[in-house]
Amino acid sequence: MILFIRQILFNIAFYGVTTLFCIVLTPAMLLPRPIFIIGLNSYFKSVHLVEKYILGLDFEIRGKEHIPAAGSFIVAAKHYSAYETMKLHLLFYDPAIIMKKELSHIPLWGWLAMKAKMIFIDRGSREIALASIVSGAKRVEAEGRPLVIFPQGTRVALDDTPDRKPYKGGIIRMYEATNQPILPLAMNSGIYWKKNAFFKYPGKVIFEFLPAIPSGLKGADALMQLQTALEAKSNELVAIGLKDQKS
Repeated sequence: MILFIRQILFNIAFYGVTTLFCIVLTPAMLLPRPIFIIGLNSYFKSVHLVEKYILGLDFEIRGKEHIPAAGSFIVAAKHYSAYETMKLHLLFYDPAIIMKKELSHIPLWGWLAMKAKMIFIDRGSREIALASIVSGAKRVEAEGRPLVIFPQGTRVALDDTPDRKPYKGGIIRMYEATNQPILPLAMNSGIYWKKNAFFKYPGKVIFEFLPAIPSGLKGADALMQLQTALEAKSNELVAIGLKDQKS
């Protein structure tokens, strides 16, 4: 019963905070972008506080030593739910995230994402989508920002395998076009915040950065290295989270 009350209170607070920041940040789009980014980061920090102190959901970061100290690089992240998308601005400064174009049409939220200079992909045509991914990656590289892509192209369930939700070629197009390393990011957020689920659960999400896949490899080899490492580590973290949840 207590958990149910916390879940209800969390959802009220979460959607309340989100609505408030959307309203406040909309006129802030007229300000210089660095100031706007400070406001955007404040939103994600506020969401984390709501999660931590109302729901009891926190996170820890492992493998920080693998994050490049400066410059642009490609982050290939597992994608279970909206949870990790709201943590990317806490893991990196001013990341550019690959998103489907439909999200840019959401009132207020979509405008803010455009001001934050995300990369929106039109998935209606494979060639158009790949071309926009490459052009966006080159722009972000020139800006010196980290670029985040979910290589399976969509949110996945805990039991989804690469056979069911395969790794797509967009990340390799970016890898070859920019000659940047790929930083794999494994996690177990899907235990606590499932895709399309109204109720979320307390616990501790683990984000773990793995050793970077160096630039210059053949695309097929880089993709296989990424898939093998990301799947193995994410499955390991999920097993740890499920064990902790039962104890």
